[in-house]
Parts: sequence; C-alpha cells; structure tokens
Amino acid sequence: MQSKLSDTELIEQTLAGNQAAYADLVKRHQRFVFTLAMRFTRVREDAEEIAQDCFIKAYRSLASFHGQSKFSTWLYSIVYTTAMTFLRKKRVDTDSIDDENTLIQLENRPTGYDVNNAENKSRSFYLNQAIDQLLPDDATIITMFYKGEQSLEEIAQALGMEANTVKVKLFRARQRLKEKLERNLKHEAKELI
Repeated sequence: MQSKLSDTELIEQTLAGNQAAYADLVKRHQRFVFTLAMRFTRVREDAEEIAQDCFIKAYRSLASFHGQSKFSTWLYSIVYTTAMTFLRKKRVDTDSIDDENTLIQLENRPTGYDVNNAENKSRSFYLNQAIDQLLPDDATIITMFYKGEQSLEEIAQALGMEANTVKVKLFRARQRLKEKLERNLKHEAKELI
C-alpha cells in the first residue's frame, strides 16, 4: 500500500532518516521511470539497470532537491541523463544513428512482443507498439506528456530544453506516431482480411 503523503513529505521524512519513506517514493514512481527507461533502451534488462541507477542517484542527491519543480520532473531529468549516458556507452559498438540505413533498420525492426490475439486488438497494444518504434527522444516526449501527464514546461526542465523546443518536438513526435499507427494498423488490417 502506497503512502498518502505527498512527495515533499516523503522527501522530508527520507532526509530525516526514514528509509521506508524513500521506499514509498520509489514505489510511487518506479513504473513510470521504468517505462521511460524502456523507451530509450527497448531492452528490459537495460531499462531495469537504468531505473535502478536512477533511484540510487536520486537518493544520493535528494538533499539537493529544493522543490522548485515537482519531484517527478526532477526524477525524470535524472532518468533522461542516466539513459543518455548509458546509451552513449553502449553506442560505442553500434553504427551511427545518422546513417539512413540504420534509421530504416530501427524503424522496421520487429518489436519482439509475442501476445495473444485478444491483446493484439486492444488500442493500447497498438499505441505502445507504435511508440516502441519511435526514436528514443520522440518516445520519451510522448510518454512524459501523455502517460506522465507532464506539462511542456516540466518536460523542458527535465530534458534541459526550452518549452518551445519541446512543443515543436512533441508536434513532430505526434506526426511520426500517427504515421507508425497508420502503417501498423494498415498492415494488421491486411492480416485480418
């Protein structure tokens, strides 16, 4: 059962030495942190590693959180920087993302999900499948805005960008998401016929 205390109250208790309060903070935010990490890495084990690293970093830096933004915004900025660092380290062995062939391979790669037909028909399945096919930056902004219910300003703060830049990126990410959905649903419609 999660605590009914606010994030700020849980932070104060954690800083006073109550580790159970931090456990409540982790429980409250772990699902979304994992979802964001998954949007970047697309590999469950890597996302779990990033999420764990984020909560460790957040715990160690909790005293530096001054409440100028929501705790979730501050935490998601940690997720973003941790994921980017992780990907940079991992990218040493991979091709450049700027290579057009690499982008085509990324866009056309299978998602790896094996689900039953009932789940295939659900709206959220198709939406998540399309989001998984987006580039990590697009997937992150879409996830933060819609699933995390973060404002443009909060996303901008978490990602270290201007709000107008986030607005433009969100618009473009929505367009790419729409294209993915149309392509996936068109393909699925052909399979059903």
